[in-house]
Amino acid sequence: MKALLVMPIVIPLVGGALGLVAWRSRAAQRALAACGAAALLLAAAALLWTVDRHGVLAVQVGDWPAPFGITLVADLFAAIMVFIAAVLGACVLFYSFWAMDSGRESYGYYPLTLVLLMGVNGAFLTGDVFNLYVWFEVMLMASFVLLALGGDRPQLEGAIKYVTLNLVSSALFLAATGILYGVAGTLNMADLAGKLGENVAPRLTTTLAMLYLAAFGIKAGLFPLFFWLPASYHTPPPAVSAIFAGLLTKVGVYAIIRVFTLMFTLETALTHGVILVLAAFTMVTGVLGAAAQNDFRRILAFHIVSQIGYIIMGLGLYSRIALAGAIFFIVHNIIAKSNLFLVSGVVHRLRGTGDLKQLGGLYEQQPALSICFMVSAMALAGIPPLSGFFGKLVLVIAGIQAGAYVIVAVSLLVSILTLFSMTKIWAGGFWKPAPEERDVPPPGDATHAIRRMMIPVALLAGLNVLFGVGFEPCYAMALRAADQLLDKQAYIAAVLGT
Repeated sequence: MKALLVMPIVIPLVGGALGLVAWRSRAAQRALAACGAAALLLAAAALLWTVDRHGVLAVQVGDWPAPFGITLVADLFAAIMVFIAAVLGACVLFYSFWAMDSGRESYGYYPLTLVLLMGVNGAFLTGDVFNLYVWFEVMLMASFVLLALGGDRPQLEGAIKYVTLNLVSSALFLAATGILYGVAGTLNMADLAGKLGENVAPRLTTTLAMLYLAAFGIKAGLFPLFFWLPASYHTPPPAVSAIFAGLLTKVGVYAIIRVFTLMFTLETALTHGVILVLAAFTMVTGVLGAAAQNDFRRILAFHIVSQIGYIIMGLGLYSRIALAGAIFFIVHNIIAKSNLFLVSGVVHRLRGTGDLKQLGGLYEQQPALSICFMVSAMALAGIPPLSGFFGKLVLVIAGIQAGAYVIVAVSLLVSILTLFSMTKIWAGGFWKPAPEERDVPPPGDATHAIRRMMIPVALLAGLNVLFGVGFEPCYAMALRAADQLLDKQAYIAAVLGT
């Protein structure tokens, strides 16, 4: 049973390594990527089912006892994240078979994507702060190469901004980790959950919490540290943008939720109050930035930022309902946001541009694509009965129960502005007549590729509907995950055996 904890890391590692061995064969790399994605999806589903049924799982790598060895641990929150990462990884890789150019495929796109998934899953499953840093660096290396792969000037500019700010984040992370080890004598998160409250002064603990919030906030795209994100995420191919938008910022958010529910819970009125303020500013600045754009993917890049604010809002409110809403919202956002980037890739394949001024007529020419865009866009805006509506509804209810009326008002205003941005894309790209010089159907080979690219697009759009219509069982699982976050004893007992 505990081998399930290792498989989400081992499978993409083996797939990526074999892909490098098969460097000269694009067909072999595609086959390995497909097999790796399918195996990872099965392993992630098995892990989620096992954790939901049997509780928190932990394994000590090499049989070194905690807190001295390397610990892998999965509670329900981690298992949900691993599963949704596997779903998105499979969809993006299938999409890439038809969307990615041969040059990037020949230079290791598929092995790099699998290594990225390995880093993501490692971050979700690690039970040790230092190894969380290590997995962040694995993701940084793979994501930087994916961002720069192809060598286009906009990509390189975006990659430089991306890696520079993330190196600053890594430096803060490493400095905070060194101080943490110096004062606590351990980096095992379960062990720290007890020692920070007993052996470390509350003010020092809160200072460390703010250092980690700054480090993870850069990676998550929190205000005021988000400016690197919209400057870089629109530059690579849409498949890369989709997996970045869906997973990389969410790993930062996951880390914030993990440490602020497990380790830094002594002065929640202060720490979580700061988080709530940052959530409000993140929502507002992200959506205002999106409203000012006229390029499909730049609008979506700014909306990554604004949607992160909703998730952090749930952590700032710090109640059972709020955390459940944040967990449900993460899953919804990964699906909706990534799918919108995949839709933008199909649009670019059809028209060769993402500039809304040069688009139009897509509703008439591509009704299936238009429906998929509308479903994910309205889910992002929070229109019922789609998944985003229920995620925002739970957060609003949690805010009202906590008496946090300002953040509730901000979240509702941002939803209206999100709807404005989505209708802006719809009106400019889909509804208005196409410019005459672009009113040309794609060639036959492109039509064949677009039909294949539409399969994962339609699947993810369907999941937005499914999670809305089937909200009750999904929310029930999110509540169980929130209960585990608030009751740390099951996590601590699974890791330390106490």
